[in-house]
Amino acid sequence: MTDNAQQQPSATHTELPTQYAPADVEGPLYERWVERGYFEADAKSDKPAYTVVIPPPNVTGSLHLGHAFEHTLIDALTRRKRMQGHETLWQPGMDHAGIATQNVVERELGKEGKSRHDLGREAFVERVWQWKAESGGQISGQMRRLGDGVAWSRERFTMDEGLSQAVQTIFKRLYDDELIYRAERIINWCPRCLTAISDIEVEYQDDDGELVSMKYGEGEETIVVATTRAETMLGDTAVAVHPEDERYKHLVGKLIKLPLTDRSIPVVADEHVDPEFGTGAVKVTPAHDPNDFEIGQRHDLPAITVMDEHAIITVHGPFQGLDRFEARSAIVAALRAEGRIVAEKRPYVHSVGHCSRCKTTIEPRLSMQWWVKVGPLAKAAGDAVRDGKVKIHPQEMEKRYFDWVDNLHDWCISRQLWWGHRIPVWYGPNGEIVCVGPNEEPPAGEGWHQDTDVLDTWFSSGLWPFSTMGWPEQTESLAKFYPNSVLVTGYDILFFWVARMMMFGLYAMDGTPPFHTIALHGMVRDQFGKKMSKSFGNAVNPLDWMDKYGSDALRFTLARGANPGVDVPIGEDWVQGSRNFANKIWNATRFALMNGATVDGPLPDASAMSATDRWILSRLNAVVAEVDALYEDFQFAKLSDALFHFAWDEVFDWYVELSKTTFQAGGEPAEVSKRVLGEVLDVTLRLLHPVVPFVTETLWTTLTGGESVVVAEWPTDSGFRDAEAEREIESLQSVITEVRRFRADQGLQPGQRVPARLTLDGTPFAPHEAAIRQLLRLQPEGDAFTTTATLPVAGAEVALDLSGTIDVAAERKRLAKDLAAAEKEKAQANAKLGNEAFLAKAPDNVVDKIRTRLAKADEDIARIQAQLDRLPAA
Repeated sequence: MTDNAQQQPSATHTELPTQYAPADVEGPLYERWVERGYFEADAKSDKPAYTVVIPPPNVTGSLHLGHAFEHTLIDALTRRKRMQGHETLWQPGMDHAGIATQNVVERELGKEGKSRHDLGREAFVERVWQWKAESGGQISGQMRRLGDGVAWSRERFTMDEGLSQAVQTIFKRLYDDELIYRAERIINWCPRCLTAISDIEVEYQDDDGELVSMKYGEGEETIVVATTRAETMLGDTAVAVHPEDERYKHLVGKLIKLPLTDRSIPVVADEHVDPEFGTGAVKVTPAHDPNDFEIGQRHDLPAITVMDEHAIITVHGPFQGLDRFEARSAIVAALRAEGRIVAEKRPYVHSVGHCSRCKTTIEPRLSMQWWVKVGPLAKAAGDAVRDGKVKIHPQEMEKRYFDWVDNLHDWCISRQLWWGHRIPVWYGPNGEIVCVGPNEEPPAGEGWHQDTDVLDTWFSSGLWPFSTMGWPEQTESLAKFYPNSVLVTGYDILFFWVARMMMFGLYAMDGTPPFHTIALHGMVRDQFGKKMSKSFGNAVNPLDWMDKYGSDALRFTLARGANPGVDVPIGEDWVQGSRNFANKIWNATRFALMNGATVDGPLPDASAMSATDRWILSRLNAVVAEVDALYEDFQFAKLSDALFHFAWDEVFDWYVELSKTTFQAGGEPAEVSKRVLGEVLDVTLRLLHPVVPFVTETLWTTLTGGESVVVAEWPTDSGFRDAEAEREIESLQSVITEVRRFRADQGLQPGQRVPARLTLDGTPFAPHEAAIRQLLRLQPEGDAFTTTATLPVAGAEVALDLSGTIDVAAERKRLAKDLAAAEKEKAQANAKLGNEAFLAKAPDNVVDKIRTRLAKADEDIARIQAQLDRLPAA
């Protein structure tokens, strides 16, 4: 703990409303925090820096549960570090989201009966900027609703002037270092969006297709190949077989007739072919398949493009002008008519790539594109983790990272779009190619023109950790806040975004990685563990839950499910439970204030405290230490759970209840306990604040009179421990718990008073008799007291007179009936388990179920017999 409370002004103890209303509190509180500049970061500060950049949401996006989850974790980390005295920067911003944003604006134009081509490039780009100003970025307002403590004055956009300069600078450097080049390769092509797209933008799903086996060649020189894309056979330039496959050795090097065309193609031997799969022969279409392209390169095969950018067939008369799927059916029909179809399998379920934006089936296509040569960059990204410069958490995710960066293919960075960073390359009339840096004049004159493509969105977002700090200028912010302290992101973009940031950061910043730690979290799923999706009908708008239960409730639910690298199930019932927790904190603090809890002055000496006071302070310090350790290990679920149980169970349900009799008795012990309760609430609210900022701000400022818990000091473990007090209160808890259990077993109402005689002499419980009686609703024994039940617990004895509260005879009869049923269940289970013939035939799960029934019957018998033993004779 800290002596933070001593440094606060005297608490005003303003009376709190009877109920917590999040909607009335959250908005004004957040605006107050922003106005006071609590979330801003000063590059000139001499405090140690703590930096986290936001994974930039798309400008087209809105807050979904995945955002809310990730932002909750980052906000918790940065709020804690700010309280610990770090110059804390949570860098906000948005991604221009090239293809997604262009699609949005094109749909808007479509409503006007126009296309982007009607406007032209310059006017269309201006229209996108207009859309961004008017409609883009609604997620910023939603982040405020959630309580994101970002430095709004530093907000960046991947297309703003500074970041555009960073993009042009690194492109030029990579180009000059021969790490960017232009080449014709196979890419993922979307015939609807009319652009190459990255692997991250391809979604694979199982589709019903067809597998057609067809015969090439004539007579003895025939060979059977199978395909799911028969239309591509028009572009076949070879058939490949394995070099060691005896079936086809006589054909290797020969030409065979390609059906439906006037061409003959060679049979080539290539080790890529699996002789055990299918017929052991594969058709080779270098212009329409990435593996076939590689085979074509090895054997110097021509690459024939048979489709245009709209996936319309462009060759061979009968099929020219057909859509690829129409051509598929027509070609199979034509082959069938020639007797060349050997087998057809429909439906044939196989994995097919789709554009994540428009769901169109992706077409692998040979295209001239710009590429990053990733070899040396990826090696540096892998070495940074292997050498310990960057740690991945949880560590078991390292293997996935290495599997990716160690096997990266060159990265296609050009996109056939108009919205984005245009490639800074000019072409001259005589084949000249000039790459232009940010401070260089592009070549002018007749015949010179700029490349029409733009860069992949991941290219600019890969610069995010340093471009947002002003790079390539050597700014104070870059010096102070780079590298980032931690990157918090989902494991699903470990490969696509994280790897690119690692490559670019190490390259641009002289071998300094962009962050010290990569903390990976899982995906948010519904309460049954199913992926959330509008199509599944289980998608949730987090704003709905925030409106209904408050932002703190949503945040606490998400944090409490956040185990590193593991998916997070969430259901509305759990958010409601977190709302109940916020209400519990509210009501307990309100009670404390009404009973004089205070943070004024130093804590009393331990010698003046009761065992209850020493116990809760000992537990408080232990929790401070535990929470600190869990934060350092990114164990959000465990730290949230520890705080929940400490606050609800130990502080509110035990310490507050045990202290009520002390408060009622008054005097010096009451004053000591009021100060202890104030200290416990002060520290507990500060510990809870990073996860549930709104309710804790309201309660802490009311309790302490302090300016804001946002800038309060983070608690530290003072080292105070009292093992003896902890043992004493744990024993006391066992006494109370055991008697409560007995009362419940006898059917007594929680508030029903029962005469009791307590024998506590010689036990540590003697000072707690008043609290025991109050918590257990035990009234003093009268003259007519009759012992009907005796409970020996932890050295103490509690004698109860139940004669006026229960019918002992009826209760014995009920319990005897329950005991007989349990004994019958046990006998039946034993009989089956003792039957060798049954055991030999019964499935394991059936036998296990019977063993479970037997164990349950044994437990029931022991419990019921104990209840009978405690009852007096009828």
